[in-house]
Amino acid sequence: MGKINADEIRRLVLKHIPDAEVNVRTFAGDDHFEMHVASRSFAGLSRVAQHQMVYAALGEHMKEAIHALALKTMVKE
Repeated sequence: MGKINADEIRRLVLKHIPDAEVNVRTFAGDDHFEMHVASRSFAGLSRVAQHQMVYAALGEHMKEAIHALALKTMVKE
């Protein structure tokens, strides 16, 4: 598993959370990302559970290709 870019990260999240609004940007290098994810499926979940859903969507990329991820989640209105 090699490098990953912001577009691929967005696609992975949308594959697992189809109703999500996902904004991803790179900062401080090509393996540091900032991401905002809003989804109705986050309703009733703790912030930790919301983040776990996103991490699950990214799978093995979280172990290798993504060095740092600043993640903000929220329930989509």
